[in-house]
Amino acid sequence: MRHEIDSGYAWFRLGVSVALSALGGVGMWSVVVSLPSVQAEFGIDRGAASLPFTLTMIGFGVGGVLMGRLADKVGIITPVVIGALALGLGNALAAMSGSLWQFAASYSVLIGLLGTAATFAPLLADISHWFEKRRGIAVALCASGNYVAGAAWPPFIEYMIRHHGWRTAHLAIAVICVCGMLPLVLFLRGPSPQRRPGSVAPPVTHRRVDLSPRALQMLLAVAGLACCVAMSMPQVHIVAYCGDLGYGAQAGAFMLSLMTGFGIVSRIGSGFLSDRIGGLGTLVIGSLAQMTALSLYLFFTSLPSLYIVSAMFGLFQGGLVPSYAMIIRENFPASQAGGRVGLVMMMTLLGMALGGWMTGVIFDATGSYHAAFANGVAWNAGNLLIALFLFSRAKRAGAPAIRAEGQAA
Repeated sequence: MRHEIDSGYAWFRLGVSVALSALGGVGMWSVVVSLPSVQAEFGIDRGAASLPFTLTMIGFGVGGVLMGRLADKVGIITPVVIGALALGLGNALAAMSGSLWQFAASYSVLIGLLGTAATFAPLLADISHWFEKRRGIAVALCASGNYVAGAAWPPFIEYMIRHHGWRTAHLAIAVICVCGMLPLVLFLRGPSPQRRPGSVAPPVTHRRVDLSPRALQMLLAVAGLACCVAMSMPQVHIVAYCGDLGYGAQAGAFMLSLMTGFGIVSRIGSGFLSDRIGGLGTLVIGSLAQMTALSLYLFFTSLPSLYIVSAMFGLFQGGLVPSYAMIIRENFPASQAGGRVGLVMMMTLLGMALGGWMTGVIFDATGSYHAAFANGVAWNAGNLLIALFLFSRAKRAGAPAIRAEGQAA
């Protein structure tokens, strides 16, 4: 049976995609919560302990491109099945690691490259084909699955580590991912969507960027890298930061959960905003808001203020990543969505990897996180400058799409 665009099935498919993203997104968060325990067991410094996260994000990013292109060729089922099996095997091997390098390899190749990567960019691209009138909110909701993972997984993982150890926690994750994801994949079977007979596409209300495809793709990639270097600082190190301030890992894990919980609200709000002003305007607003919240970490260190700032950070930054997917769908052919979204998501994840590692190195060099927060603000400013430039090169609704390669600027 072939289903229609914007149909009830499309919304059901969106719900399944969010659930898959929430389960598969564990790889991005489990390594963060495990950082203090892994550091203590292997007797390494903060910079070395951040390496598994860095390699995971690199694998996640590269895997997003590979899995996105695979989804463009054969559909979404194969990448997600591969992802579910890889998450199961990767977490099981991580639990049995005898060294930091074995732990990092399990995360980078199986959990990052093949596992979590299959449940983000490919699902974003896939769900964008099923909506036209509410594409912005649909993409944002699908992207929220990653933050549902960030809100739900850290408290569970922290509890498991505290009571049973980090190895048992990873075995539990392996079982949950395989048993939860494989049945859900069955609901994504079926042919591509079709438009209702007699219906027409909704009018274009967004701006299209007056640049060549190559230039736009490159600038979106650099912008994604910069925004996520800034974004990674609180997300990756908030648990360790709270421990250093004497508040304990439990407070940091709850703060991370609070941050990502408000990130869900932010992503949903950005979806409504994208449907009205387009992905590019949403990117500008989100970049400015994230930089504002990140700056507040420079001035507040008390426990109540950190809870408030973390909630604000989550509320302000959640809409950035889905706005890139919207800009791509507004400016490129639908047949290229998986690969192009995957490429930009790869750069955002490389930004997370670079930022997570860089923050650990800055901490080891200075003995505090103050300089690391300042570094994040500087990267965020670069993202905002690119977003403003693209906005200045955008034309209003009805303008032609981006120009062919080689056409004069």
